[in-house]
Amino acid sequence: MLTAILHTTFLTSDLSKSRAFYEGVLGLRPDSNRPKMSYEGMWYEVADKQQIHLMFLPNPEAGLQRPAHCGRDRHVALAVDDLAKLIERLELSEIAYTLSSSGRRALFCRDLDGNALEFIGNN
Repeated sequence: MLTAILHTTFLTSDLSKSRAFYEGVLGLRPDSNRPKMSYEGMWYEVADKQQIHLMFLPNPEAGLQRPAHCGRDRHVALAVDDLAKLIERLELSEIAYTLSSSGRRALFCRDLDGNALEFIGNN
């Protein structure tokens, strides 16, 4: 039986820009304990034994039309301790987002490669 989701992977076409988003906007720190791969990338520890993996590889879906609202696209949902602070960081970085239409304390945005992310506030 499944017991946890250990990591989620996103393709990136520009690793330095993606790092600016995941490190600068989301505040994640690289995990240097991961082994070197045959391609460039970055691992981030999100919580105990949970990670985000960026892979610098060609996107097989380049040019694919994605839904305007990320909640109607495949996405990963991440918990945040301060949704208002995340909103402030997204706005300062001029990253578009939408609030959940269900009334939950959640928002959706895309990273610089169009990967959909949901953030759910713990507070």
